[in-house]
Amino acid sequence: MAAQWQQGGAEYLHLVDLDGAFSAVSDNLRIVKEIVEMLQIPVQLGGGIRTMERLDDVLGLGVTRAILGTAALKNPLLVEAACKKHGSRIAVGIDAKDGMVATEGWLDVSEKPALAFAREMEDCGVQTIIYTDIKSDGMLQGPNLETTEAIANAVSANVIASGGITSIQDVQALKAIEVHGAIVGRAFYTGALDLKAAISIAR
Repeated sequence: MAAQWQQGGAEYLHLVDLDGAFSAVSDNLRIVKEIVEMLQIPVQLGGGIRTMERLDDVLGLGVTRAILGTAALKNPLLVEAACKKHGSRIAVGIDAKDGMVATEGWLDVSEKPALAFAREMEDCGVQTIIYTDIKSDGMLQGPNLETTEAIANAVSANVIASGGITSIQDVQALKAIEVHGAIVGRAFYTGALDLKAAISIAR
């Protein structure tokens, strides 16, 4: 699939290690390394990266950008240290439900507002924020434009939209609010959205 998306014109591949996200134990880095070595396009990886050691391992595979999620909320000092060490290769994933940050593979919803958290992460040196609206993700009903736009307007970091992006209209709407990029998953696999068409509109 990674090769197929590259052949289809994708300019970046987004990977999530679900085993790592849910259990913090994963053997998927071997597969990630194979994907990175096979592709010419950059790859970003999230899921289960909760220590500097794990982060260094992930970036050592050749992954262009590593995404901190649960660890970012629970350990902001790790984010700050990671940004000082690796700069733009660090991204923070903000997964939110009803405006509040969710962690542990979406199992826990915190009392931290997503908007405030985005500002805090920028203060830590984060240059890329991936915002996912949990209620939208995988539902093929469109992204949460209102909250995505609010976060994009609140920070100078690059904001990448994720969750619910299903149609060309969704891509146009995200372009209109000037997010840096968009992550699409299920809609590509179901055929609801065509990769080449989406890229053409986004450009």
